[in-house]
Amino acid sequence: MLKNAPQRRPYQVAETIKCWIVDRQLKPGDRLPSESELMDTLQVSKGTVRESTRVLEAQGLVETRTGPGGGAFVREMSDAKAVSLLSNYLFFKDISIKDIYQIRLALEPELAASLAGKVSPVDLARLRGSLHSYSGPADDSETERQQHLDSLHFHLMLAELAGGNQLLTFIIRFTIQVLSDLTIYHRLYEPVTRDLGQTGCRYHAEILDAIEQGDAESAYNIMREHMLDAQRVMNRQEAQVRRGFLPEPLA
Repeated sequence: MLKNAPQRRPYQVAETIKCWIVDRQLKPGDRLPSESELMDTLQVSKGTVRESTRVLEAQGLVETRTGPGGGAFVREMSDAKAVSLLSNYLFFKDISIKDIYQIRLALEPELAASLAGKVSPVDLARLRGSLHSYSGPADDSETERQQHLDSLHFHLMLAELAGGNQLLTFIIRFTIQVLSDLTIYHRLYEPVTRDLGQTGCRYHAEILDAIEQGDAESAYNIMREHMLDAQRVMNRQEAQVRRGFLPEPLA
């Protein structure tokens, strides 16, 4: 049986520092102990402390400042940074449309139902205003690409209204980013499907109507139907690309 490779010393020390941050309930902006203090506390060399700090910087959990008052400080990783790191991890993985929509089908109908009757008039107006950018037909691939991205942004806006469920918001944000990347890198917006944006716009308007009316069951069912329909379209686009039906882009 294969065993996990032992971590290099700086990575072990970085994990120890992370535990130390949690144990002492440090917040973003709080200063870490000095290099000499960490060396004494952890019984490691200056080089190991510095490399461990660089590991934490790369992970987005620590930032170093130079000059008077400088040092290593706790930093909160942004959603965008976390999504970017995870997306980079999946960059060379064989992620399919089916994989993405399996997650979306499990989460987004529940999200829509949970928002029924709980979205303010201001937020509803903002959501309805976002529909205009993809309410018309797409005459070329670039227009369809942008409409598709705008349509995905609608789902992100819904996720951000999920209130205290930060994990749900993050997972939906991440799946949307992966789908956006897949669409762009594999040119899934070619050939043009002229009414794709309009179809999405119609579903989104109906979802908002159900949310505004406080009808959780309808919000759930419409979102589920929307996800299934979108998956069918994207599966068809993906299959065309994989079979080589599309011409190679000009250099």
